[in-house]
Amino acid sequence: MSVTERAEIFIDCRCNLAEGPFWHPLRRELFWFDIMQGRLFRADATAKVLDRIAFDEPVSAAALIDYDTLVIAGASGLYRLDVPSGARQKLFDLETDKPGNRSNDARVAPDGSWWIGTMGTDEGQGAGALYRFAGGQFTQLLSGITVSNATCFAPDGKTAYFSDTPTRQIRKVALDPETGMPASDWEVFVDLTGQPGAPDGAVTDSEGFVWNAEYGGGRVVRYAPDGKVDRVIEVPSPNATCPAFGGEDLKTLYITTAAQGLSDDQRASHPDAGGIFSIEVDVPGVAETVLRL
Repeated sequence: MSVTERAEIFIDCRCNLAEGPFWHPLRRELFWFDIMQGRLFRADATAKVLDRIAFDEPVSAAALIDYDTLVIAGASGLYRLDVPSGARQKLFDLETDKPGNRSNDARVAPDGSWWIGTMGTDEGQGAGALYRFAGGQFTQLLSGITVSNATCFAPDGKTAYFSDTPTRQIRKVALDPETGMPASDWEVFVDLTGQPGAPDGAVTDSEGFVWNAEYGGGRVVRYAPDGKVDRVIEVPSPNATCPAFGGEDLKTLYITTAAQGLSDDQRASHPDAGGIFSIEVDVPGVAETVLRL
């Protein structure tokens, strides 16, 4: 039997599209993006917002390098960011042949590679792709993707998960332990057809369970490795976008949400939409993996 709980507002930041949350294990701070506004936020564990770093393009995800350095996935490429100063340097181009595209969901795998999904800014059907970035090179893993999401990995590095949100499915694939590349065909892990929400961002915990945010469903669901529902976290905002584990013991689940697309009545009913929510859980997450440039 699944357990249902409820998250509470942590930071009332009113983002249009809050996404890409992650807990920096060295700084002990929470980072997240307001994608289309081109802003990166960071806050401490007391919910104090410490900084808002502006970019000239949509930005969606970050990878950890060290205490002061991140690599940011933006619409046109990857940027090295110095957190204290906000200084950034472009390292690599991304889909320069598709100026209407941008980065979306991304996560560093246990082997240190970075899986980065793209999509059309207008959410055009099949405009995006899924890439694996390693050794300074992008390898395309999937093409024809509309909205890339739910990228996460089993803690042992043997399985990857991914969703093209409009399909309403989360898929999984076995990974080659030597190369980190897919070693089998993708198969359906969870199918949300007929459900109110669609799969958005996801993360795994230390037991290998998958926590997936449901856009339009107002919840985060914990799935067992066999795809069965284990726990449901209700979120007081319709558009839950992505979860992240943080806090001293990685037992705080932070959840980003989006205000975009809500009607005036929905905004009135959900005044915290676009904020960051949180809840304490009993199983810890897994610390962010350092990106191997």
